[in-house]
Amino acid sequence: MDRPTPAARFADKVTTAGPWSLRRNCPGPCHLWDGAQNEKGYGTFHVAGRTVKAHRYAYQQANGPIPSGLEVDHRCRRRECVAPAHLDAVTHRTNILRSTNHVARRAAVTHCPAGHAYDKANTIRAKNGTRKCRACKNAQARASRAAKRDTRLAPVELIRPRTTHLERAA
Repeated sequence: MDRPTPAARFADKVTTAGPWSLRRNCPGPCHLWDGAQNEKGYGTFHVAGRTVKAHRYAYQQANGPIPSGLEVDHRCRRRECVAPAHLDAVTHRTNILRSTNHVARRAAVTHCPAGHAYDKANTIRAKNGTRKCRACKNAQARASRAAKRDTRLAPVELIRPRTTHLERAA
């Protein structure tokens, strides 16, 4: 008895009548993986003695090898989708920025809360990689210096209250 080819075994574990993606540029319905999944929800498939991710296998079957330095991104944002039309080989940065996580939301912010643009001249990178507004940081430093100066130059209370010339005459 002949063992089925990996492509035939793969096709048996795919439901092609999945839901339509709500994302733009994702033609057709998702092809959902019905086989085994890892702890993060990605489909896994056993080929030639190795376990591979199902979406990577689907991309390679449709487009050839994944270029070096790139990873496969689900444009439909469904991890169990293996539709070749929904898969792109992109850099890690592009993959992260396409998502809806906190990193992508922060990267999409173009202005600080005070309305200053995050451009090359007005952006400071903190040690942890976050962006700081140079204009706001400078304004905060000026206000802090002014407050310190005001405390140093605060008026001194007189030891003895001043008396007017009328009080002295009496």
